[in-house]
Order: sequence, then structure tokens, then C-alpha cells
Amino acid sequence: MKKFAIPFLAVISLTFAVAWTMGSRPVRRPTSPPSQPPNAVSAQSVAAVGLVEPESENIALSCAVSGMVTGVYVRAGDRVQAGQKLFLVDDRDLQADLRVKRAALEAARARLAKLEEQPRAEDIPPAEARVREAEASLADAEVQKRLIESVTDRRAVREEDVQRRRLAYQAAQARLAEAKAQLALLKAGAWAPDIAIAKSEAAQAEGQLKLLETNINRLTTRAPIDGVILQNKVRLGQYAQCGPLSESLMVLGGGKYIHIRADVDENDAWRVRPRTQAIAYVRGDTAQKYSLNFVRFEPYVIPKKSLTGDTTERVDTRVLQVIYRVTDPSAPLYVGQQMDVYIETPVASSTFRQPSGSVAGGAQ
Repeated sequence: MKKFAIPFLAVISLTFAVAWTMGSRPVRRPTSPPSQPPNAVSAQSVAAVGLVEPESENIALSCAVSGMVTGVYVRAGDRVQAGQKLFLVDDRDLQADLRVKRAALEAARARLAKLEEQPRAEDIPPAEARVREAEASLADAEVQKRLIESVTDRRAVREEDVQRRRLAYQAAQARLAEAKAQLALLKAGAWAPDIAIAKSEAAQAEGQLKLLETNINRLTTRAPIDGVILQNKVRLGQYAQCGPLSESLMVLGGGKYIHIRADVDENDAWRVRPRTQAIAYVRGDTAQKYSLNFVRFEPYVIPKKSLTGDTTERVDTRVLQVIYRVTDPSAPLYVGQQMDVYIETPVASSTFRQPSGSVAGGAQ
């Protein structure tokens, strides 16, 4: 019995181990996917990956001048009109300078109006009175000169008095001529060069004001077209940097129809023809499919983009981008959504046809 006890225990232990291992193995029952994968419309169809985009394509908005954001007037999903305010960069310093420029323009215009309205009706009567006064003084001086010159006996008057009367008469003539000249100058109005200078100063002040208003207007970013705000990364108080950014401040999309940008592998690009029909399926629900109409080719073949985000990935193929329009403008699709696209192609032929709108290289 001792000779068979150890093998017997070993057999029992092995049997228990095998039974426990078999019983603890997970049972993997077959599962079906939530939706069946899309099927090609025909054997000659070309499959492509599509990306939903607006008819105007994605417009990455930026600001003309960098600065702190002091006003945001829209949110993501808002529909905007062309010229509508989107966000504002701090303009307090320019607004203060604007008041100074407006005051300078008003002063320049006032100086110009003063010159153009000369002479004033109130200024002419005093000038005419001065002329009459000068005439009376001249007449008096002439009488005095004649009286002293009429004396025949030179011993009765001094020669000095005679000369003084004559000089007084000449001075009265000069004063009358001056008064008449002043009256003529007053009636003639402002000098033409003075008016030209005043006009130039007013135009310069107006130009400086318009320049400042333009600079202030550049601080307000407005919608270039009618569309929808697809993405908004602008927040009050942040510093908005102008120029190309890794992440756009705002993304705007416009147009009536929805477009799908299909990436066709370069190995199948020769099979795609213009003005052919296509079908797009929503990923995750093959019951939702949409008819597509051909719009255009992007005639430049580009490297295929991967959405993995891995910095070490390499491009192993290139794609031809074809733009299609979704026939239903109210289709519940979102910009940036991926679609499975199947493009109808004619029966394969050995004859090569260049897609419409593409640029052919090589020798002519």
C-alpha cells in the first residue's frame, strides 16, 4: 500500500489541477458588432476616408493686432453675418487718442471756415468809417496847406510852418491810401494760399483721424462671411496673438451645403473620375448613408494624414483629395466627422485618363 500511495496522490492532484484549470478558463461567447460595416455599392467602387467640412472650408480666424481680449460677442455654434463683431482687443489707449484727433480736426475745420467766410459783414462798416475819417483829415490838411501857401509875405510865416503843413498833407494822403487799401483787402476776403494751407491742415487732421479710426477698427475681429462659429478658443482677459497659431482663436464655416473631403489612395486615384456619384456612411451606423455629388478635385496629391498623434509615425502613402457635396443640406453631420465613402467608378480599363482639373507633369 505504501508503494502505491504516492503515485495515487500524484494522479489525484494532477486530475484536480487539470479540472480547476479547465473550470477557471473564461468563456468567450461570440459577440456581434453594434453595427455592420458598410458595404461597397458595386465591385468597381473605390473606398475612401472622408472628413466633413463646410462649403467654405474651415476658416481659421486670427486678429490683426495682438493684445488683451476685452470683449467676446459670440459662442461656438452661433450663426453670424458678414461684418458681425466676434471679439475685441483692448483699445483704450487709441480711444483716448481718438478724442484728441477729433478736437484737432474740429479746430482745423474752424480755421478753414473762418478764412472762407471772410469778410464778415460786421468788419466792413468800421473800415469804411476809417476811410471817411482819412478823407476828412486829408481835406483838413489840404486846407491848412493852402492857407499857409497863400500868404505872399514870407516874413509873416516861418518856412518851418510851411514845411510842416506840407508834410501833414502828405501824411494825410498816405493815411487815406492805407485806409482804402485796408478796406479793399478786407473786401477781397482771405488770401487763396492761406485758404489752401488751411484746407491742407484740415485734410491732414482728417487723415490722421481716419488712420486712428482704422487702427481702432482693426482691433475688432469681424466675420468675413455669413456662417457658423465652429470653434471658439477666445476668452476674456487672455492675450490674443496674431498670425498663424497651432490652435486657432476661432474657426468659422460658411456656405449652404456640407462638403466631404475624401482621401483616395494614390493606388486607386487613377480609377476616380469627375462627375461620378458617391455614397457616404456614418461611422458606427451604416443605416445612415448620404448621396454625394462631385464638386472638384484637389489636384495636388498630398501625404496621408494619420489621426494617431504619434510623433514617430511615418507617411507610407499619399492620397488624392476629392471634394463631394452632400445632397441633403440639412443632414445631421458635424464638421470634422469621419465618414466611409464609396465612389462609383467605370469598368476598369487599360486606358489612362487624367482627372479633370489635375496638373500633368512630364515632357510635352
